[in-house]
Amino acid sequence: MTQTPKKSRGLGRGLSALMSDVAADSAGQSQPMRPDQVVPIEQVQPNPDQPRRTFGQDALSELAASIEEKGIIQPLIVRRTPGADHQYQIVAGERRWRAAQIAKLHDVPVLVRDYDDTEVLEIAIIENIQRADLNPIDEAAGYKQLMDRFGHTQDKLSQALGKSRSHIANLMRLLTLPQEVQDYLTGGQLSAGHARALVGHDQAVRLAREIIQRNLSVRETEKLAKKGPAIKRRSVPGAPVPKDADTVQLENELSASLGMKVTIDHPTGSEAGKVVIGYRSLDQLDDLLRALSGG
Repeated sequence: MTQTPKKSRGLGRGLSALMSDVAADSAGQSQPMRPDQVVPIEQVQPNPDQPRRTFGQDALSELAASIEEKGIIQPLIVRRTPGADHQYQIVAGERRWRAAQIAKLHDVPVLVRDYDDTEVLEIAIIENIQRADLNPIDEAAGYKQLMDRFGHTQDKLSQALGKSRSHIANLMRLLTLPQEVQDYLTGGQLSAGHARALVGHDQAVRLAREIIQRNLSVRETEKLAKKGPAIKRRSVPGAPVPKDADTVQLENELSASLGMKVTIDHPTGSEAGKVVIGYRSLDQLDDLLRALSGG
């Protein structure tokens, strides 16, 4: 039985206010929030569904040193742990909680919020996206999770997260690259600019290796991708004609922009063709109709 996608809730109730709380975790925040209360640190536990599993030890040590000197300036965002008295689960601020343990603090300031399990997961993904050290692939995966799990559109994400729609669309295009190329990008061997030039290219892996070996610039990569030789394919009667790289790239761009599967059928040598857009829910159909009507 097919599960009905969750209806979009406009990025959760009260999430805009929470976004400012999450942003306050960054250095230089001049207006710390007033905590609701101070609780023993052993009564606070991390969210088991937190997407972020690794925390840089050097950065934690630096934060711990700052906490030892100044205390926790910005309170943690927590909710009461379901079914447990006097226990709290972290919604945002796990770095501060970990650093506070290193600094041997006995108590931590908290803001108590009322969020259900779905909203906690949603917020955890969004907090992860806000990280300054996040690589492009992980950031794109975060956007994809928000769209796939919660039915959000790129427009809604753009408005709530303060990111341009083109930024979100361009990052999500990177998820269409072969896994090896994504690994190069995650590992820092390629930049997002290099990787964007390879989206839709049928020789993306070979070109990525050449780019790394020759230490090419983004502009040189773009030229290389455009002049790369096309692979000759044997014609098989009745077999579908392979799409050229430009058509595949355009499909990927439209799919990333709309958040829906887009297929382009453009016969070689013809001026006409057709575009097929697949939607997963009636909510997505409504979003598409609004976009087409300019609404």
